[in-house]
Amino acid sequence: MKELKIAHVITASKGPGADDLSFLDRTRERFEKWGCYFKDIDIEGKNESELKEVLNNFNTVFVNGGSSFYLLKAIRESGFDKVITEFISRGFIYIGASAGTYVACPTIEMALWRHQDRYDHCGLTDLTAMNLIPCLITVHYKPEYHDLLQQAIPRAHYPTRILKDDQAILIRDEKIELIGDTPEIIL
Repeated sequence: MKELKIAHVITASKGPGADDLSFLDRTRERFEKWGCYFKDIDIEGKNESELKEVLNNFNTVFVNGGSSFYLLKAIRESGFDKVITEFISRGFIYIGASAGTYVACPTIEMALWRHQDRYDHCGLTDLTAMNLIPCLITVHYKPEYHDLLQQAIPRAHYPTRILKDDQAILIRDEKIELIGDTPEIIL
């Protein structure tokens, strides 16, 4: 972990409805505990050239949570999707948490599955995301979401993986591995 130089993308946390931002501090504390070099980065308002210049100082990007819709809008407007695809092809590591996970998927349609009425879609109607991974991942699983997900997943256009907060998925060279001490939720 000490070899990681992390661009900590906090843009999603600026989105509408982002009230409790304590997760940002918890992330920073983990980076410090692990001895990682990191810096908070906001991609909103930047262009591809500026993003390349910033990311050249890092070998990893950690895209944190918040509003998936706000984040996807900023990704499209800044060209982050093109830049990160180029950097990943050169060995750059992408790590996503919550909204950062959703935008790595082919679409963010799973962001509509829970609490649809609570989210500002930031004017987005096309939910196509960065397509860095070959499946959808729905995060923050709780047992009360079982029935909702059981109805939504069969309608999804992609295979879907379900993660609890103590789990992660590692994707390397087309191999997908569940990380965590609890079994994967399969519906």
